[in-house]
Amino acid sequence: MNLIDLITGNAGSQVASQAENKFGISKNQVIALMAVAAPLVISYLRKKSQDDPNEAEALNSALDKDHDGSILDNPSQVEDRQQEGGSILDHIFGGQKSQVENQLSQNTGISMDKIGPVLAMIAPLIMGFIGKEKQSSGVNSGGGLGDLLGGILGGAQNQAQAEPSNPLNDILGSVLGGGNSQSAGNPLNDILGSVLGGGGQQQQQQQGGLGGLLGSILGGGR
Repeated sequence: MNLIDLITGNAGSQVASQAENKFGISKNQVIALMAVAAPLVISYLRKKSQDDPNEAEALNSALDKDHDGSILDNPSQVEDRQQEGGSILDHIFGGQKSQVENQLSQNTGISMDKIGPVLAMIAPLIMGFIGKEKQSSGVNSGGGLGDLLGGILGGAQNQAQAEPSNPLNDILGSVLGGGNSQSAGNPLNDILGSVLGGGGQQQQQQQGGLGGLLGSILGGGR
């Protein structure tokens, strides 16, 4: 399974339906949010793992203990694990969490009172996906996680570029084009800045930000 399969496949679709039923927001909005949130979370985890060996080992331990990938076979778990998902996001984004949520809220049309809870439902699914990829690749220490996470991002970028006519691939490709690179900067600035129109990077979608990309999948509405 690759990142696009996670978002558009059975697991992502089920979680999007649950969020739609629970929060009264469009399923397509949730799927589009996943297309931005998944690579953003993975980029942050990659940076943390590369910058701090202790963070890498902590992530390795968490994946082994709590995120074996079984959630992909039973996505309904996400509602029960929403509090855990919130804690995951607190750790990943730290003091930038509110900025991330604010940008995502503005550009997906999901209100601020709902964006955090929806992201908290998505987070355990993303971690389960990483855990399953970790098992498949045979990575058994924190030291190899940076390469694993980079490979996930690179594979999704290649697939998105190969199928640019799909609106979700368009979103994902733009996210990865802005944040998966030789830049040593903060993933928030790299990704949110370029994709969500918050920075001066030279992205073709900069003017419309994510909102412009979402128009094709959401029909321009909220």
